Amino acid sequence: MSWQEKYLDKYYRSKPGWQDGTGEFFEFIRSNISDQAEVLELGCGPSNDISQFLAANFGSLDGLDIDADCRHNDALRNAYVYDGGPWPVEDASYDAVVANYVLEHVEKPDDLLAELWRALRPGGVFLFRVPNKYHYVSLISRLTPQWFHELFANRLRNLPAESHDPYPTFYRMNSAGMLQKLFAGHGFERIEMRSIEKEPSYGMSSRFLFFTFMLYERLVNSTAGLAGLRSNIIGAFRKKI
Repeated sequence: MSWQEKYLDKYYRSKPGWQDGTGEFFEFIRSNISDQAEVLELGCGPSNDISQFLAANFGSLDGLDIDADCRHNDALRNAYVYDGGPWPVEDASYDAVVANYVLEHVEKPDDLLAELWRALRPGGVFLFRVPNKYHYVSLISRLTPQWFHELFANRLRNLPAESHDPYPTFYRMNSAGMLQKLFAGHGFERIEMRSIEKEPSYGMSSRFLFFTFMLYERLVNSTAGLAGLRSNIIGAFRKKI
């Protein structure tokens, strides 16, 4: 067993009630979507755990991505390649739209929200997980060029060499206040938003980084007053009937 797995077991997985970020997001999705829902996943990619979860738990799953490799995602009923214009889906097609680590890559939030409103049925929900722009990882990302992200981001997370390079980021939908303002301006009502900080995923390249980032995790989880510095925001907004 690698030291990374040993440390995750010792400091996180062995703790009573521990749930990683993906597990919490799964439960959040379950609590906000009916099991017969027709779902669209934004940024579905060629394959991922979210796609498998959505396909297994809800009525149907389609996917939309800028990368044509999304057609290889076998969890999808239909795979649509996004070309920068209107989404290639019919009006009011979906009960829910889900986006996992996608909104940080959106250059034009108003365009996305207009298409989201069009694609959802009345009362439909949008659920997302995004990095918080005020977390140290996002701050470093915003202050460094794309070549830096491509060189270091996957290495810091100890991802396999064949993992896709990071996509360009804009962080125009990545704070609680920003999200609330944008969604309200497009006629959505807030169901819930919460800030979470989990295991130090960007500390997997060295023990020193692991413990440094674990101390940060302990600090921001120690009080609600520091919630605005936690790594991720998960949220749900509803299209008003």
